[in-house]
Amino acid sequence: MVEKVFFKSASPFELHHILRKMDSAPHHPVFGRLHIPEGDGPFACVIALHGSKGWGPHHDDHVAIWVEAGLAVFQLDCFESRQVDNVVADQMRVTHAMMTADAFNALNWLADHPQIDESRIAITGWSLGATVALYASWEPLAEVLSPSGLRFAAHMPFYPAAHIRPEIQRWSAAPIQILHGTIDNWTPIKFVHDFIEITRPHGANIEVQVYEGVHHSFDSEKPLEWLADAIILDYRTIEIDANGDMSAQIEPGMVLPMNEPEERFAAFMIAQNIGCHVKGDEEARAHAQNFAKEFLLKQLTQ
Repeated sequence: MVEKVFFKSASPFELHHILRKMDSAPHHPVFGRLHIPEGDGPFACVIALHGSKGWGPHHDDHVAIWVEAGLAVFQLDCFESRQVDNVVADQMRVTHAMMTADAFNALNWLADHPQIDESRIAITGWSLGATVALYASWEPLAEVLSPSGLRFAAHMPFYPAAHIRPEIQRWSAAPIQILHGTIDNWTPIKFVHDFIEITRPHGANIEVQVYEGVHHSFDSEKPLEWLADAIILDYRTIEIDANGDMSAQIEPGMVLPMNEPEERFAAFMIAQNIGCHVKGDEEARAHAQNFAKEFLLKQLTQ
């Protein structure tokens, strides 16, 4: 059974606004599609978030596998809810922070659903949605967006942008399983390795499944494609200080604030970091489909 459902969410522009200005964020309805497997329930559930191009066939393939395995899946549509098609060339139309608000509001909504077990709700996503799934494990965000203490039981990001470096190092103890390719030039895996090195000593329960020689979207059936206008990561990270203020070193010796839209736009105009490849890989796709299913079943049903 698939049901389109609406819930209340908000649109904070940046993580800075979640941490310091959440009360002023615009509030509005968002929707998703809740897939309920056969059986009596209550079911473990996976909240799933799309990437910068929105929902695609390879995402639906994973969802079908998980539902067949007995998991409920809530597919959030953060773009269509805001009347946006994609954000490949303009990441400010729907931001990581907006999608993070959606994810936690979905978590809080699902906790009251009679067919969902609130203690067994995981989060997953691809690319931009994977960034949400990764940083949803950062406790300062969770404390604002879910003050009741409700948390995700597991995090499974597919090729996230792992470039945000908080000064406050407090992370969920829930397992985090990343899946990433070594020649991804949209969200390079180097950021993931650095992120793991930084966060593990502070309690992050994090692993990465590495796929050698594969591109971004390796779990799709896409032919090799060059996205000339895609906004990408290069070598820059974004810092969040203890007060919730964000900044980035755009050029050597040039540190710019990254809290507000005009600041982020100014940084992009200097960096001009665009262009990447996407390509599916048959072997990696098959492995990732099974690996992801087994991870979710282990964390949510055993």
